[in-house]
Amino acid sequence: MAEIAVEAAAIPAQFPNVRVAVLGAGKMGGILLQAFLKQNLFGADQIRATVGHAERAVVLSSQWGVDVSTNNLEAARQADLILLGVKPFQVPELMEQIKPALTQAKTIVSIAASVKTRAIEEAAGLEIAVLRAMPNTPSALGAGATGLCAGRFVKPEHMELARRIFETVGRAVIVDEKHMDAVTGLSASGPAYIYIIIEALAEAGVKVGLPRDIATQLAAQTVFGAGKMVLETGYHPALLKDAVTTPAGCTVDGILELEEGGLRVTLIKAVMRATERAKQLAAG
Repeated sequence: MAEIAVEAAAIPAQFPNVRVAVLGAGKMGGILLQAFLKQNLFGADQIRATVGHAERAVVLSSQWGVDVSTNNLEAARQADLILLGVKPFQVPELMEQIKPALTQAKTIVSIAASVKTRAIEEAAGLEIAVLRAMPNTPSALGAGATGLCAGRFVKPEHMELARRIFETVGRAVIVDEKHMDAVTGLSASGPAYIYIIIEALAEAGVKVGLPRDIATQLAAQTVFGAGKMVLETGYHPALLKDAVTTPAGCTVDGILELEEGGLRVTLIKAVMRATERAKQLAAG
């Protein structure tokens, strides 16, 4: 995925007194870091990031204009807010590395799927604010959906900052931690389901005579527009569906085919299956 170009902002950062460390500035960590800069949430001098290889650190430091290194402990020591951007299996080792730098005054935000806040609190060995986030890949274009939950020692101001962080890449909702696996099954895995739907709609367009590029554009824009209608009108999807479905028209025939083919039940089962898998991963 192409890197997002970042331009230095001339106006003061929204949170000028918060120092941030992005530990694991890979795919999602890098997306978030660039969004922080692009939307001027934090200044470049407030951000430190780490990656696994020194050569990559040099390239990203030059590209982003921030301090990028391979030293997790030093980055954590100089931060007020620590973002864990590593893979779930890497979290225990990372926590062990940065433990000497942790204090109750710091805040940890983890985007590692299925890693519970209590596990991070226990690894830290102190009463520290830990938040868990589950963003999805459309965050790369500012169209993401993120679920947020709080650990035992999180205060309202911690949650507000976390919400602002993830609103830089889309929409953020706050849920109880018991619902985070469901967030994973729905919005984190969901883009893959939608890509299949877009692909199928485009194939159908080709089947009925449209050029493939036009069919793909129409399918993707239709999905985008339908989602925008739900979000911006606040109407229930069923009501919006009924508004498209005129009596004895074309749409109702298409809907009957979808129902006969089991699309609704299949999508529900897909979310249930992915949620169950997330629970299995969380259980270890």
